[in-house]
Amino acid sequence: MTSPTEALIQEHAPLVRRLALKLAAKLPANVELDDLIQSGMIGLLDAAKKYQKGRGAQFTSYAITRINGAMLDELRRQDWLPRSARARSRQIESAMQSLEQELGRSATDQEIAEHLGISTEDFHSLLDDAQGIQLVHYEDLTGDRGESSAANGGMLDSLVSEDATPLDALLSGEFKHCLVQAIASLPEKEKLVLHLAYEQDLNFAEISEVLNLSRGRISQIKTQAVLRLRAALNEMHWTAMPEETALSLVC
Repeated sequence: MTSPTEALIQEHAPLVRRLALKLAAKLPANVELDDLIQSGMIGLLDAAKKYQKGRGAQFTSYAITRINGAMLDELRRQDWLPRSARARSRQIESAMQSLEQELGRSATDQEIAEHLGISTEDFHSLLDDAQGIQLVHYEDLTGDRGESSAANGGMLDSLVSEDATPLDALLSGEFKHCLVQAIASLPEKEKLVLHLAYEQDLNFAEISEVLNLSRGRISQIKTQAVLRLRAALNEMHWTAMPEETALSLVC
């Protein structure tokens, strides 16, 4: 006879693959789908063992949080973004932060390139190298049912784990407030790309058709948006927030 735990795992195993495919579509090609699925199954097993009926959350919603968390833990363990890419991303962040302090607005590609002493084409190449840089899980900017932040009245509600301390919860609230401010300050095209990718769940090919831009350019705009958010959060003194803080833009 199948136990309740085994029944939950069998029923929700296809969910793991769907979530892994969704995450893999936003990551560099060197990230193995099978590794994500394997770690996601570990998250599903953990969810099935710990789930208690009557706590208010449906199992599927609870499992999604655990599965995504397990897959992101695997990405952190692999340290899949090369150190050279991290160094390039920090270089761009620093330039953005300096320019936006000086200009009082978001810097253009040309202004950032000039600040770095390189051509715009070389700047775009740096963005390609930094593809995959993470800030927070951008999925958390929407509700569990796909509602926009404006509709659900809050952002990053799952940033703090169930066993978070009161200090964790306080910091999470402050972090959410700063992130909302940072997102609001993004150039319109960058906000639109993030919206289409993470709230409308479009892939790069679909976004490229909507905006009439190449997939490569869409990837660059997404990377630039994440780096701009990181620079803005650094400016707001969130430099102590771990790079792996549960979020993404992955992703």
